[in-house]
Amino acid sequence: MISVRNLSKHYGDLVVLKDINIDINKGEVISIIGPSGTGKSTLLRCLNLLEAPTGGSIFIDDVPLLDKSTNVPKIRQKMGMVFQSFNLYAHLSVLGNLTIGPVKLLGKSKADATRKAVQLLKLVGLAEKVNSFPDELSGGQKQRVAIARCMAMEPEILLFDEPTSALDPTMVSEVLAVIRRLSKEGMTMVIVTHEMEFARNISNRVFYMDEGVIYEEGSPQQIFENPKREKTKAFIHRIRSMYYRISSPDFDLYAMQAEMEAFCEKHMLSNKVTGNLLLVAEEVLILQSDFTDIILSLSYTEKDGSIELECRSAGSAVNPLMDDTLKDELGVKLIKAKCKSVDYSYKNGHNSLLLKM
Repeated sequence: MISVRNLSKHYGDLVVLKDINIDINKGEVISIIGPSGTGKSTLLRCLNLLEAPTGGSIFIDDVPLLDKSTNVPKIRQKMGMVFQSFNLYAHLSVLGNLTIGPVKLLGKSKADATRKAVQLLKLVGLAEKVNSFPDELSGGQKQRVAIARCMAMEPEILLFDEPTSALDPTMVSEVLAVIRRLSKEGMTMVIVTHEMEFARNISNRVFYMDEGVIYEEGSPQQIFENPKREKTKAFIHRIRSMYYRISSPDFDLYAMQAEMEAFCEKHMLSNKVTGNLLLVAEEVLILQSDFTDIILSLSYTEKDGSIELECRSAGSAVNPLMDDTLKDELGVKLIKAKCKSVDYSYKNGHNSLLLKM
């Protein structure tokens, strides 16, 4: 139904989208997730030409949308878009908002448009608001009216640009419930969203976008439970990290500890956890024999509260917890007592000591 090839979008020297290639089938629900500023909304706006792509091609039902001979307004009528900010006509009633498009653009009679509008308002649970005006509605009600207005134009595809981002948390569920109902009825939908559980439950496929590209795509199970690529993993599990490089045995221990404390404070880790981290990090470094190139990394996963401390060091293979020539028995016991697990590995000329706390 939708096919995109080598799509790009530039604003001067700023590259927002680069080499996007996607295929979306009829009846599919696609969720697009990713950090802010990675081109998710721009991709939606390019699909219906609210933004003119810089390069590439877009096909809707095999019709080239960017071809000069294409009747673009006719093709765009197949796509409805729901925005973050509702975009309702403030001077029109709810009924007026739903009927103006079908009457003026589709050539429907006022009576037919009204009948359809009332049906759609029942679908979104707002039949009693038919004569209300937008300023009399809550945010969630406005967004449901916006969805009904899109449906009044009888689209084959619905595009949602963060449909719940402008809503209070109490209103989010009522809008998501309407979108779920539409998905069960077989509507083709592309949804930019930050509601991860919603995306997991409603989608046929999930696109993770980062730095203007589709960085990873797959089923909800794959993306949310077993992402393959590092940036996807970090986003899904909301992994926060800090790194500290050491190149001399005379490194500044207090500067390193200050950075670790600041990281822990930023992510609201308890004083006990912070103290254990500082202690374990110091003991791990005491066990090192080669300070040519050491990277100490600290990772905190918001999703489950897990903490990992890794010490990577260049040189020959040496497990400081096992080597009798290096082992500080008291330090080793302390490390093992404070950690849930300690794993050593050697790869590509680097020792790695991974401690889970």
